[in-house]
Amino acid sequence: MTARVLTAEPARLSPASHRRAAQAVAGWGWLGPLAWGIAMVVALPLMALFALAMRGSGPLWPHLAAHVLPQAAVETALLLAGVGVVVVAVGTGTAWLVTAYRFPGRRLFGWALALPLALPGYIAAYAYLDLLHPVGPAQTALRALLGIARPGDLILPDLRSLGGAVFLFGFVLYPYVYLTVRASFRMQSAEALEAARVLGASGWHSFFRVALPLARPAIAAGTGLALMEALGDVGAAEFLGVQTLTLSVYVTWATRGSVEGAAQIALAMLVPVAALLALERASRRGRARTDSAARPPLPRSLSGPAAWAASLACAVPVLLGFVAPAGYLVAAAWERIATHGVPPDLGWLAWNSARFAGVAAIAVIAAGFALAFCQRMTEAHAPMRLVQVGYAVPGTVLAVGLLGLLAAVDATISMLGLAALRVPLLLASSMALVVAYMARFLAVAANAMEAAYHRLPHVLDDAARAVGARAAALAWQIHWPLLRPATAAAFLLVFIECVKELPATLLLRPLNTETLATFVYGEAARGTYEEGAVAALVMVALGMLPVALLARAGR
Repeated sequence: MTARVLTAEPARLSPASHRRAAQAVAGWGWLGPLAWGIAMVVALPLMALFALAMRGSGPLWPHLAAHVLPQAAVETALLLAGVGVVVVAVGTGTAWLVTAYRFPGRRLFGWALALPLALPGYIAAYAYLDLLHPVGPAQTALRALLGIARPGDLILPDLRSLGGAVFLFGFVLYPYVYLTVRASFRMQSAEALEAARVLGASGWHSFFRVALPLARPAIAAGTGLALMEALGDVGAAEFLGVQTLTLSVYVTWATRGSVEGAAQIALAMLVPVAALLALERASRRGRARTDSAARPPLPRSLSGPAAWAASLACAVPVLLGFVAPAGYLVAAAWERIATHGVPPDLGWLAWNSARFAGVAAIAVIAAGFALAFCQRMTEAHAPMRLVQVGYAVPGTVLAVGLLGLLAAVDATISMLGLAALRVPLLLASSMALVVAYMARFLAVAANAMEAAYHRLPHVLDDAARAVGARAAALAWQIHWPLLRPATAAAFLLVFIECVKELPATLLLRPLNTETLATFVYGEAARGTYEEGAVAALVMVALGMLPVALLARAGR
């Protein structure tokens, strides 16, 4: 017997009510300009980036074009290709194992495989560089096990290399693929897999012939997100000695003192960014529709060596991507606290991170809610698509664009004599950092609000407009209370992303101000890893909160 789910038909409005609703909407023409105004938070820095690049960098550009851009472009392409292979293999393979089979530890691995998301790439690099140092704990233990006395007698591959960067980014970023592909596998119909098995296909044949082709859009989407994160990283690339385009932007501005040269390299970075956006957009178009009434696949039980092999295959990514670096941070932080106590500046660092991230998160949530509301009322999707570009563009690129934009604003303030009226300058102030965070993470809140709005029936809007409700009343009194759970989750995600953001914070933080992220970066750059361990551990603990949300959503 086929079970049927009966749903109530939404109440239909009378023709007169529809006329009143149409008259009400006619007075809401300001929603479109509001949506475009919010989208300008992302568009203006990119426009300023073009203006800066067009100004030219004088004699520096021939040097950049001949010696910096070619090497940076090649290393960036090789890095992204290697990371793409690792995240697809690890993320897709583990997603299939925990979805299709039962084996020891399956429930634990179901959420533990997402734990590397709590580790920013630069913190993972910071931990691994000390962990795998020739006199570090890993090589010291290995030499003791092999009976080798001198560090020089045991030569292992150097983590400070392109291969080391591929390894680190691959095992830190694979959860982006794992989570999206696991959700895709769960939504696939069991009938298709059972039909393949009836026709004689083994478990892996069913995977390659049926499940994997259906999951290709999810694989593309997760891979695009992972590669965007790898492309935007500065700290890990610098620590590991990989000359990426993002690092070249930072070095050109911070070392050579040329904002224009940094803008020109940043402009070149928009090419891979556009390619990754196209990949993600194509994955959405190619995403197969699923039948909500279809029976989900049931996992098959494994036994013997196959079961333990599956457990090992899931344990290795968790060990390399989270347990090893996080365990090192715990040990180093404990040693630092036991020897010298808690770092005296830890509270001030945490306060700086919290206040910048808190103000930015509140502004992002307000703007994201307004943007999603405007899109729902006007059916105009272009502003939302423009905002989504901000998350794909690395923080370094947005920061360089904001440098030019805010410098122009400050010059106007000075020219008009407004500084005498105590109108504050924006460059190198907390306002600049908040704007950068907004441009970078507005898409996170807007996408969360857009997804939550899909669950609200449009009959609520029709009924409110039919009785003459204004836009503000509809948004605040009806939509906002219904969207509070999504708002709280989005606030948490944006807050933690702002705390972890390194490139934009390095470039735009106020003078003589350190945050948790910049402090960890500075200690790692100086080689004093143990001094930054406590701050790094605080950031990892904060990063565990979104992972807990994802685990709860998965259940």
